Amino acid sequence: MIRIRATPRGPRRPRPARRDVLRAGAGLATAAAAGLSAAGCAADGGDGVGADGTVTIEMWHGQTDTGKKALESLVAAFMRGHPRIRVELGGGVLADAMLQKVTAALAAGSYPDIAYIFGSDLASVARSPQVVDLTDMVGGSPIPWSNYWAPARQAVTVNGRVRAAPAVVDSLAVVCNKKLFRQAGLALPEAGWRWDDFVATAKALTDAGGGRFGTGWPGVGDEDTVWRLWPMIWDLGGDVVADDGRHIGFAGTGTRALEVVAALARDRSVYVDPKPGSEQMYQVFMSGRMGMAVTGPWQLPDIRQAKVDHHVVPLPTFSGRPVTISGPDTWTVFDNGDARRRAAKTFVSWLMQPGQDVRWDIDAGSLPLSRRTRDLPAWQRQETGTTGLDVFTKALDSARVRPVHAAYPQISEALGQAVVAVLLGRSSPAQALRACAADANAALLIPR
Repeated sequence: MIRIRATPRGPRRPRPARRDVLRAGAGLATAAAAGLSAAGCAADGGDGVGADGTVTIEMWHGQTDTGKKALESLVAAFMRGHPRIRVELGGGVLADAMLQKVTAALAAGSYPDIAYIFGSDLASVARSPQVVDLTDMVGGSPIPWSNYWAPARQAVTVNGRVRAAPAVVDSLAVVCNKKLFRQAGLALPEAGWRWDDFVATAKALTDAGGGRFGTGWPGVGDEDTVWRLWPMIWDLGGDVVADDGRHIGFAGTGTRALEVVAALARDRSVYVDPKPGSEQMYQVFMSGRMGMAVTGPWQLPDIRQAKVDHHVVPLPTFSGRPVTISGPDTWTVFDNGDARRRAAKTFVSWLMQPGQDVRWDIDAGSLPLSRRTRDLPAWQRQETGTTGLDVFTKALDSARVRPVHAAYPQISEALGQAVVAVLLGRSSPAQALRACAADANAALLIPR
């Protein structure tokens, strides 16, 4: 995320900018978990079953205009095929404020049946006894669970149990401005390039006097700042949490990854976006003043609308082995009694099937949850008509996800501060990583 965010995004992916909420997630969810077991079991004080047997469920969707419209269309289709289930869309907040609202609702005993929860927050939210275990739901048809991309499955699995349904899946790649590459006399990068190539290319694309940057990086220390670093760490053999569960797993590899950030900063080839959401960074790219943007598929509609002649290439690596990150978000189901729980699971199960998934992906700007969805003619047409979209889809084969761990928000915050310190030249990679490790390791020692 994730992470990721409440600024209206127009035709972009219908969730806020990459997981801005992580910083508050753990504290809010802990408060919820502490006071939830005594909370009431029905959002409206009843079982949701009308006199005619119709069950009404409430979904807090968190989507902006494009995503909301897509979801409304899907809900209408579902209710035509399931006349005994009524789905009411609400919530009143966008996705980046959903955790706080759901936490308060759980503490008050008046919560929805389904809510859009960032994957990075699921571990904390799933501590609530009101969160429904969906393991049995995904164990059989018609959900092609084993055909789902690994990141989509892993992002909703906590301690071996499926605690939510994947809502969206994405990946990171590099989008290049072909015009700027031509002006700089540079060949477009190809799959298999290395981070040293990325640094050198960014430097060659930079024209300080002309206000042109090689690349950009979010600079506020949030999850948007952090999640671009994880593929480097994984590629180097590190991980977010060490095997002992008590220390970070990137004490050495994190320093090497930060050295890439330091090189970009030294060359003055990176635009550091000082505001949450990365909107300024993307505006610089789409105005023709940035050569490369590390981003996801949600950005392609805006890039196309800006008429940027672009090329998409997988992330660079250190090893030559492809690796990227995916930040799936979730539809989390809450227990409001037997009838509403069954109805909510029926609706979520329906949403997860390829026929509905492909409509959501195309209309709302996600990638397919499963290979079966990817192979549908509708998605193949979407890929054919969208330059570079196939690169993001193929990247899911090598994508990894951040661990579904309750301490992740604090780890992310500590690493985010380290990245910013290096971007702004306030600290060396080694110094920044030591400070990060001190805070993150302390968070891992807190009993949860």
